[in-house]
Amino acid sequence: MLHQTQVTRVLAAYDGFLAAFPTPAAMAAAGPGAVIAAWGRLGYPRRARRLWEAAAMIDAHGWPEDLTELPGVGRYTAGAIAAQADDTDVPAVDVNVRRVLERVCGTRLTAGEAERAMVDIGKPLHGRDRLLALMDVGALLCRPRATRCDECPLRPRCATRGPLDDETRSRQAPFTGSFRQRRGEVLARLRAGAAPVMELDTEALASLVDDGLAVADGTRARLP
Repeated sequence: MLHQTQVTRVLAAYDGFLAAFPTPAAMAAAGPGAVIAAWGRLGYPRRARRLWEAAAMIDAHGWPEDLTELPGVGRYTAGAIAAQADDTDVPAVDVNVRRVLERVCGTRLTAGEAERAMVDIGKPLHGRDRLLALMDVGALLCRPRATRCDECPLRPRCATRGPLDDETRSRQAPFTGSFRQRRGEVLARLRAGAAPVMELDTEALASLVDDGLAVADGTRARLP
């Protein structure tokens, strides 16, 4: 839920979502449509579909040793889960942590270099504490703009004391009037129940069907 979604929005949905799906088995049995419906307006609904697929895999085969075997789980997410849930001493570099590491080092870093830098810069912390500490530095102090370098505990060893010379901040295209908005409107309609295909945005519906987020049966569309 926290991937590209603000914490305040996640907090509003989190407890109800866990109450509806307390275990992987419960989520697997509920089906993808129920998970997509419960996901609500958190955005990027493919995450809900992948979450259900992961729950179904866990229910059928148990937890894999390598979490990246689960649908939608990449290297960072696997490391973050291991660090936060089990306090495993593994690095997990997200966008905000990478920004901190690259500014401290004064250069762009590959994935492997960033993970090694995280271990070094985070000393003596490890596991959960290291991950959360560097996340907080990135969120509160070493921000994309309006940095608060004077308050940063990493200032004495920071090579840049602010953004890199070539650092740019990518901006997402406006939501209003976008295809994302059109998809969201169709999905919101389907969360309320099946609807006639002719009443829906055809292109947006086709995109949702391709992503496994909707099903079109003849003249009606519904959640999967």
